[in-house]
Amino acid sequence: MNLRHVLLGRDPRRTLIRVAVLIVVSYGTFGYVLLPIRGEGISMLPAFSSGQIGFVNVLAYAWSPPQRGDIVAIRMAGRRVMYVKRIIGLPAERLSIVAGIVRINGTPLVEPYANGGSTWELPEVHLGPNQYFVIGDNRRMSIQNHDLGATSRDRIVGKVLF
Repeated sequence: MNLRHVLLGRDPRRTLIRVAVLIVVSYGTFGYVLLPIRGEGISMLPAFSSGQIGFVNVLAYAWSPPQRGDIVAIRMAGRRVMYVKRIIGLPAERLSIVAGIVRINGTPLVEPYANGGSTWELPEVHLGPNQYFVIGDNRRMSIQNHDLGATSRDRIVGKVLF
């Protein structure tokens, strides 16, 4: 058996077409539909750790809006700079944090995913009709070290998959 036969098979043209199709499909999938991301920092512990690789499903919210509890990627600058945060507040809600407890419209939010022990305080925020409130899961960090707050729907790139 020669090397060409081993690399290209019995029908080299068919093999090259398959390789070309695979390259185009992979480029489309990982360039526009499932964007690869790497976690930086500890604000999303324990759900998403620093150095962990994940994917952002860009089509996740094409037919339905983001939901409370979803981990999302938020566009910061350009196409590839994103924050990974969890949605806790939905459009038109009032949100506050009192003694580490998140309150939605005055009702405490049950957050089994949050890395607790927080004494955070945040005055009430009124979300607009197209705004979501995002926050990291690691509440043991000081609130000053967290990037959190209201973001508009158009900055949410998609849902993070692990």
